[in-house]
Amino acid sequence: MTLALRWHVLLISFLLGTSAAFAADNPTPSTHATQLAQRPGRAGIASANALATEAGFEVLAKGGNAFDAAVAVASTLSVVEPESSGIGGGFMATMHIAAGNRDVFIDARETAPAGVNAKDYLNADGSPNRDTSLKGPLSAGIPGEPAGLAWLAKHYGKVPLTVSLAPAIRTARDGFKPDSRLLGAIQEEQKNLQRWPASAAKYLPNGKVPTDGEIWRDPEQARTLELLAQYGQSGFYSGETAQKLVDAVQAAGGHWTLKDLSSYRVKERAPITVDYHGYKVITAPPPSSGGVAIAEILNILSGFDLSKLDEVHRVHLVIESMRRAFRDHNDYLGDPDFVKMPLDMLLSPYYADGLRQTILPDKATPSSMLAPSNGVDPGMHTTHFSIIDADGNMVAITSTVNYVLGSTFVAKDTGVLLNDEMDDFALVPNKPNVYGLLGSKANAPEPGKRMLSSMSPSIVIGPDRTAVIGSPGGSTIITQVLEGILAFIDGGDAHQVVAYKRFHHQYMPDVVSVEPGAFDAATSEALTRMGYTLKDREPWGFMNVVIWDRRTNKLDAASDPRRPDGLGKVQ
Repeated sequence: MTLALRWHVLLISFLLGTSAAFAADNPTPSTHATQLAQRPGRAGIASANALATEAGFEVLAKGGNAFDAAVAVASTLSVVEPESSGIGGGFMATMHIAAGNRDVFIDARETAPAGVNAKDYLNADGSPNRDTSLKGPLSAGIPGEPAGLAWLAKHYGKVPLTVSLAPAIRTARDGFKPDSRLLGAIQEEQKNLQRWPASAAKYLPNGKVPTDGEIWRDPEQARTLELLAQYGQSGFYSGETAQKLVDAVQAAGGHWTLKDLSSYRVKERAPITVDYHGYKVITAPPPSSGGVAIAEILNILSGFDLSKLDEVHRVHLVIESMRRAFRDHNDYLGDPDFVKMPLDMLLSPYYADGLRQTILPDKATPSSMLAPSNGVDPGMHTTHFSIIDADGNMVAITSTVNYVLGSTFVAKDTGVLLNDEMDDFALVPNKPNVYGLLGSKANAPEPGKRMLSSMSPSIVIGPDRTAVIGSPGGSTIITQVLEGILAFIDGGDAHQVVAYKRFHHQYMPDVVSVEPGAFDAATSEALTRMGYTLKDREPWGFMNVVIWDRRTNKLDAASDPRRPDGLGKVQ
């Protein structure tokens, strides 16, 4: 059956479907307002690095709120966890503002420079050039994180940037001991770092990878952060820092201009919300694909009572729902400022009903509508942190430079490691990016456009408990957060949610990635008989979760046990 015919059949199913199978219990907004009227009285922070978590608490102690703490955590991660995030990248934030009981989404995603040229990312034979899309200045979008931090401080914080950026500046100037993940990343990317003099000077002092226990200082990034603290957004996007960034990028063959930087704007967007069996899930809208996919999967699953199913059939329904959501991810989604997307359809319970009717009860649906593609290990080169403060403000932020150590290109005299987010565009339609994700013209690069992301920072509000949740992991972010949400709804505490064994399907390649221990032998055998191809892979994810039990008014914070360097803490 052709692609067009398959989706014609699916559309008919959608149009003929009724809401009879849609069994979600939909609480009213006023119910949720009542649920969140109380205050926790304490704060919880979970991040990928203990220094970043402690930086957040330091700023809270100085009178800041959750949004100020978020600035402190993100900027400190820029210093101590550059393999995953930093001020040369961008972030997405799902937030709950206790005063007024409102939810906000902050889009500080990177943008394509005006001089973007798709030919720069093609080999002579028309295939994607992975070097220019992943390494060096051509791979870098205009950073959004510095503007996003300034936005949080100005519009939602209680203390100035000079206070909330102080821990990161101090850590960069006085030094810290890199953890094993950062040292491993430098070792992995050593040859690429050596291509750029400023990168080698920063990450390979004396021409070699730093040793375990060695104190590492980053005075150039400290200076860049000081200018951001003193002048706000203009301290990065104009003046001294901007000129140095543009000079460095252009000298190495990139296309950035001062206008690209000065034109950058943070976007506030309405978050996506979906009700699932009495739980309100608040999550990321485009240019994240994550929230749409999570909402679509939950809408499909709403027609089932997973608690009454055996493990095999529960997993079967979750995988089939993943498969259908990722199919739509590939075809429809992009930057909402550039692309008209059928979000009303994709988020409709009636559309989910039509999709649900295409799921066979005891057999896998082959992903044969497109030629198979072979993605690489999704990696963990993004970061997420979760915060709830004493007043009930909540922040879920996922921040990234994309692949490990981003572009590996450091702009001279700034300490800024640039992202390699241009690879997140569909540089060649229907050819996979580094995470194996396919894309269409909706996600093609254009000047000023934001590349599609899988980041899925989310807040889940239930009858008695609230969770702030997210994770890194490339395309697996979506399925990790989904499975974490389901584990929370099943009653898991923060430590159980972050430790939940994971599985992942993203439509193409038609393979279920399975973490060791996720399925017992009988479940694996049954799924194989149903037509699934299971592929074991090393544990993935670095989920950070804070849960507020409103019955006992207690907070619980946890960092993923798969990575030893994170810290979830309540005080």
